Amino acid sequence: MTVAEEPVHLVEPFRITGYVFTEMPVVVVRLREEGAVGEGEASGVYYLGDDVPAMISAVEAALSEIEAGLDREGLRRLMPPCGGRNALDCALWDLEAKRRRQPVWKLAGLERPQSLVTTFTVGAAEPAVMAAKARAYAQARALKLKLTGEAELDAERVRAVRAARPETWIAVDANQGFDPDSLEVLTPALVEADVRLLEQPFARGREDHHDGLKCPIPIAADESVLSFDDIEPLVGRVQVINIKLDKCGGLTEGLAMAREAKRLGLGVMVGNMVGTSLAMGPAYLLGQLCEVVDLDGPIFITQDRLPSVSYVDGRISYPEHGWGSAP
Repeated sequence: MTVAEEPVHLVEPFRITGYVFTEMPVVVVRLREEGAVGEGEASGVYYLGDDVPAMISAVEAALSEIEAGLDREGLRRLMPPCGGRNALDCALWDLEAKRRRQPVWKLAGLERPQSLVTTFTVGAAEPAVMAAKARAYAQARALKLKLTGEAELDAERVRAVRAARPETWIAVDANQGFDPDSLEVLTPALVEADVRLLEQPFARGREDHHDGLKCPIPIAADESVLSFDDIEPLVGRVQVINIKLDKCGGLTEGLAMAREAKRLGLGVMVGNMVGTSLAMGPAYLLGQLCEVVDLDGPIFITQDRLPSVSYVDGRISYPEHGWGSAP
């Protein structure tokens, strides 16, 4: 096993509630066994302090168990959900595909992957700037707008984007920026603009804000649902869960979460932290089980790795010879 930090530079600064990102380094794990190599990439979870040093430390602590032959279920028991576990888990899937000469989608019991409509994310900025960015995503069938918790300004942002793209499916991501009062101020503008999904309006830990909330727009939990154990307490509070592999610790847990959410009557969304196409491969497979797909990370970086995802007519496709393919 080897683990290394690799730089990932953003095309431009990216703003959400409380953060401005200028770069997003990733951790890459490679597992080698009898000539086969499995790879996994993770960006970590910034709001949990799960950064590159933390991920590398977590991975290195598991070195002896991994090299002794620990499997994916053993990894779930050994490590808590985190970016490091995600990189390891995805590398184990990729290695198994190479060793068994079967693609990961078959190993995971999925149908052959199909291209998916994905959202294209518009970072928080002045309304006119966001409208221009929305128009620049000419191929987009779906947009996700980052908000900042400033209700009146956020309302202007949503109205501007809707005017620029009257035909497009729109979601908004509050990134924990609201409370019930400020959300009440914003909601009429969301309804007027035909916003179809509201992601994480309230802070993680304040899930009680959803109790008794009358919101005409479906709500998706993101920061409030890190891993499998977070799903059941959200039933009756939200309508959708957003699964990100860096949060839940890998494709193994992500697939289990998607199936459990469906069993409980919740919709499923797959999201991503910014990363390269190596990170999009396993998330793309998870996306085959999801109603909402948000896998646009590679469009925000200056240089992607090969093989790369493609974005055509608002859809993401992952190459058959990329991560998780059989040799």
